[in-house]
Amino acid sequence: MAFSGALTLTDLNDFITPSQACIKPVTQVNSKGPEKDPGAAATAIQIDRSGAYYEVTQDGKGPAHNTTPAPAKKLEQARINLNDCLACSGCITSAESVLITLQSHTEVLAFLESNKKILDASSTSTSTSTSGPYKIPVISISPQTLASLAAATAASPSTPSSPQHPTPRQILRRIRTFCTKSLGFAFAFDTTFARHVALQEHVAEFEERWRAAEEKPASEVTNDLAGKSAKGLPMLASACPGWICYAEKAHSEMLPFISRTKSPQQVMGTLVKNWMSARWGKACAPEAIDPSSRPSEIYHVTVMPCYDKKLEASRTDFYNDMYSTRDVDCVITTGELELLMKEKSWDITQPVPGELNEDFPTTSSGAFDPFHHSADLAVPTVGVPAIRFPELLTHPGSSSGSYLHAIIAHLQATSDNPLALNVQAIRGTDYEEYILTKSAGEPGNGEIVFKGAKCYGFRNLQNVVRRVGREQGLRTGSGAAGKLSGRAGTGVARRIAGRKAAEGKEEKKERGYDYVEVMACPGGCVNGGGQLKPVITPSSIPTPTPLPTTDSEGYQRNWEESGVAVAPTTKSVASVDVTQNARWGSKEWTKKVEEEYWREPFRDVSNQLSDGLARRIYEDMCGFGDDTAREETRRRFFRTEYRAVESEVVGLAVVW
Repeated sequence: MAFSGALTLTDLNDFITPSQACIKPVTQVNSKGPEKDPGAAATAIQIDRSGAYYEVTQDGKGPAHNTTPAPAKKLEQARINLNDCLACSGCITSAESVLITLQSHTEVLAFLESNKKILDASSTSTSTSTSGPYKIPVISISPQTLASLAAATAASPSTPSSPQHPTPRQILRRIRTFCTKSLGFAFAFDTTFARHVALQEHVAEFEERWRAAEEKPASEVTNDLAGKSAKGLPMLASACPGWICYAEKAHSEMLPFISRTKSPQQVMGTLVKNWMSARWGKACAPEAIDPSSRPSEIYHVTVMPCYDKKLEASRTDFYNDMYSTRDVDCVITTGELELLMKEKSWDITQPVPGELNEDFPTTSSGAFDPFHHSADLAVPTVGVPAIRFPELLTHPGSSSGSYLHAIIAHLQATSDNPLALNVQAIRGTDYEEYILTKSAGEPGNGEIVFKGAKCYGFRNLQNVVRRVGREQGLRTGSGAAGKLSGRAGTGVARRIAGRKAAEGKEEKKERGYDYVEVMACPGGCVNGGGQLKPVITPSSIPTPTPLPTTDSEGYQRNWEESGVAVAPTTKSVASVDVTQNARWGSKEWTKKVEEEYWREPFRDVSNQLSDGLARRIYEDMCGFGDDTAREETRRRFFRTEYRAVESEVVGLAVVW
């Protein structure tokens, strides 16, 4: 499904009712004319075959005392831009998709075309003062996008017959060739290294909250949310912009629990616009800013499985006021990338040279070398040194980032006692609990030391919100007005607890969640609304069964002449559901994409070498000043903030 040019809602099963705030009024200034009788006929709206709207008078005439027929006036189509969507406090879906004029593949093409003209003009010493400076185009691709394209390529009839269809790594190499050779990008990366950095920061933040919770008595940790405004447990994942948008608009009481760590997309934006730009001489100290050399001379595009990533990239938190640039300039979906390849007649099913090369260069210190030149990488012609990141790092856990599993692995690695993991399905694979307990034979056998959950889809998400609210003494379900209800156990609950305490019957409280990996889409990121839909192959299209020529009594019948409408039957009902309907959320198709995602083997040595590069980047970006200054710089680069969005629209006050 392409994002550009249409207002699209995918086939959702967890849609939350929109409010009147979703309706954007259209202001039209009419020219002053003779005052009309209040009882006179009003104008009417007509729609032509192309769907355009025209305003015409009821009698077909012009103004009063004029018998000349008035020409139909074409009305301007109402547009919903990105700021309108961000300001809205109404509809929330698993994959919001609206017409966003500056977040589309057509915008990317327009920029690349104009940018190439600037480069060509500069090479011929032609003045480009009116066109602005040349920007280095960089594109970053999510691993979920690669998995979706790999699944579609495997199902495509044009894929060359071979024992093994292309892996996500081969798909990445083919897309890199397409982006650099056909579109004109200087660099093409995947975002797994940015996710690697985000996971490290995520674990560090969890440790901070864990220690903060242990420093207080249990009663204060349970009842005092005021002390958890910036720290404390439970911690909720923050990588899903649909979940963040929902929390800010409908459940502001959950914001203190949401992780402040940036998502991999925004971490990648930080790496490109800050670290890479410094390596290219595009950034300098604030006191020595060169107007001709700044991060705004980099144009960063990301390819994501989710429409909401467009909203995330447009948040004011990720806009650099000093350089007037965003960390991510434009976001396109997997479907839009496929549309770009079709428009450029690029066949992704065909191999490219070097797609099977394995190259992981290292430095003398044992870290990944980002400046190593490789023959399979496109040599940029923009006068800056080539930079590369580790490719397709695998993080065991989930296909939505492995945030929960990264924390579990950290706790198991740092625990003094062996910890056993128990997984319990609450509602299918989209809602599971993960419990760490001390292993048998150790003191305190069976003691729970950590309780987490994986929650995908808005239906499950709302259940988790209510549960966390009960555990923390919050009033949920009040939209953006959700507030503290005071100490937990007020009212009837407090009286019951007091009576049980007097009787010597103290009820044992169940341990609450320490961490929840939250994703808005059912099935997680591999099932994002911007992913490719199931591929229809000739073998999967059901063959209609011929209609019978006789009726139940054996008489010859011509059903069409008799006026009897009989729906033809098909041989396979399942194939109709998967291919002809091609619904978003098809479990069969999501399973195939998931399998492609995990085709890349786990390489522990790759992650260890990437740790060295991450330390180098941290030192380059945050290694100045004392410990306090370093920590502030690290938070500024790799963390963010959230704020409640109060609805300014009251449904009863809407004037129609």
